[in-house]
Amino acid sequence: MSEKSYAHEFKKGILKDNPVLCLLLGLCPSLAVSTSIELALGMGAAVIFVLTASNLIISLLRRQIPVVVRLPSFIVVIATFVTIVDMTMSAFLPPLHRALGIYLPLIVVNCIVLGRAEVFASRNPPALSTIDGLGMGVGFTLALTLIGGIRELFGTGEIFFMGHTLLQVNIEPAVLMILAPGAFFVIGLLLWLINLLKDR
Repeated sequence: MSEKSYAHEFKKGILKDNPVLCLLLGLCPSLAVSTSIELALGMGAAVIFVLTASNLIISLLRRQIPVVVRLPSFIVVIATFVTIVDMTMSAFLPPLHRALGIYLPLIVVNCIVLGRAEVFASRNPPALSTIDGLGMGVGFTLALTLIGGIRELFGTGEIFFMGHTLLQVNIEPAVLMILAPGAFFVIGLLLWLINLLKDR
């Protein structure tokens, strides 16, 4: 496989087939944990690790997994890596772990992770599957961070990260932006902008 193919697979998850902004997958965590950049990056890092590691293992085992138990096998592999992330975050980043709550273990059944396992990792070699998982994970993280940044900025008037204020604007905070309707509004606006750019 050429370097060009690896680069194509990586970029595909960020731009052309972005899980959130193009394929509209993983909207549940995208809406729930994108209230701030900090939460978005935390969830994004977890998804990058789980997607990359599970794609690699599933690709390595693709010829050994019987077709009839394919999906349960994928879930066991994914659940193993989600458990590692969950326990690590609980031990070293307890505030982030508490803030992400139930959405962290729910990565096990996230349609992005299961979809890449079924559609890509189970049919392609390990190196390409790993790159695919990494690209999709980075694409998910970038989308979540963009949504979280917009919601946090307009909902609180500042962007706060690891105890520091990164950006502050002198506006009247629109509290709606950090509530559930704000997430739908921001995603809808971003989808409209993307479609507008595609049509040109």
